[in-house]
Order: sequence, then structure tokens, then C-alpha cells
Amino acid sequence: MKKVIDGSLYNTETAKRLGVWENMADYNNFGYCSEELYQTKSGKYFLYGEGQGLSKYATIRGNSSGYGEHIEPLTSAEAAEWAEKNLDADEYIKLFGEPEEATDNKDFLNLSIPTSTKRKLEKMRAETGKSISQIITEIVESL
Repeated sequence: MKKVIDGSLYNTETAKRLGVWENMADYNNFGYCSEELYQTKSGKYFLYGEGQGLSKYATIRGNSSGYGEHIEPLTSAEAAEWAEKNLDADEYIKLFGEPEEATDNKDFLNLSIPTSTKRKLEKMRAETGKSISQIITEIVESL
């Protein structure tokens, strides 16, 4: 499936599938639905969902419902949240790095950085196995 949303193309044929979740194994069950997390070549995340007539992806036709599908763009934080809920720990770590242990002496920041900086941080994460938070903390502490 492909869809243009806010001027960006989201295409399940060309994007990298990162993870899959299904609510049941029987595709023919009216309540069946599945979700797949993707990342585009430009680094944008999106969720592709499909399902039968009683699922949240159902298409309503008059007084009945049937199979439906949907693409929804996600922020990286939303993609990580989806992965945390729907993938096992090893899959999550492979995609988003080792999460930090919860402690009382940390503050959370929501910040914007250039795409090139994000790519460098992700490369460093992949090379070191450290979280992006750990990398940034080490850089700042070394100043």
C-alpha cells in the first residue's frame, strides 16, 4: 500500500519493515487485525494496519463492515512506543537501542536537532551499543 500524507509518500513496498504485531493467527476471523512498523528511506516512521470487519481497521459500507487498511505517520517517539508495546525486548533494542534504567536523578528533554545530527547519533548508537541519551551525556560531560 502507498499513500501520500502531508506531501510525503509512505510506501510499504519500498520502506523497511521493522516489526509486526497480530492480534490473532486466524486471518479469516472477523476480529483479525495486524500492524506493521516501517521506516522510509528518508528515516520517517509509519504504521501500516489492516484488519477484517470487526477490527479497528474495518471499512464501513452501509450497514456492514469489511476488510480495511490504513497508513499512519509516526514520530520516532511514537514508533519507539509502538515497538515497546508490541515487540519483544531484543527487537526493541535492535531498533531503538538499549533503554535507560529508570532513576530519580534524570530529567527528560524534548528537542529538535538537524537530520544530519540525528543520523550521526544513530550511527554512533549502532557502533557503540549505547543509547543516544548515553552518547549525548558522555559528550556533554567531557566538555
